[in-house]
Amino acid sequence: MIETKEIIKLLPHRFPFLLVDRIVEFEPGKRAVGIKNVTYNEPFFEGHFPHTPIMPGVLIIEAMAQTGGVLAFKTFPEKRGSVFFLGIDNARFRRPVIPGDQLKMVVEVLKQKMDIWIFEGKAYVNDEIVAEAKIMAMLKEEKENEP
Repeated sequence: MIETKEIIKLLPHRFPFLLVDRIVEFEPGKRAVGIKNVTYNEPFFEGHFPHTPIMPGVLIIEAMAQTGGVLAFKTFPEKRGSVFFLGIDNARFRRPVIPGDQLKMVVEVLKQKMDIWIFEGKAYVNDEIVAEAKIMAMLKEEKENEP
């Protein structure tokens, strides 16, 4: 299991944009399963929507991408930096994610060449698929003197 402290060392994201609480399964270069506990205190619920809080679909995709980022950086521990989206294909949303849900992101590597990764991501709540997408991303390694 990879806990929040280690995730923070791997990813540049911080509150309120860190969307992975822990990684519960990890297979280097192949697969990772991340967990996000969705609470009513999430800052996005204030405006999305005040009387019917729903986690924005784009943030579910971001949570899958962050899980993929942990997978990539944990696979190559000598690298540090950011993960940038290059493309999102076939995104589908099956049902809303609401406060109290535990979002499980299952991310599998479809292809990896150099710093380019293509992931298949699926998000679940209670073993029911809530979202899925094919995500293309690039690792951007930071050099010591870069801002």
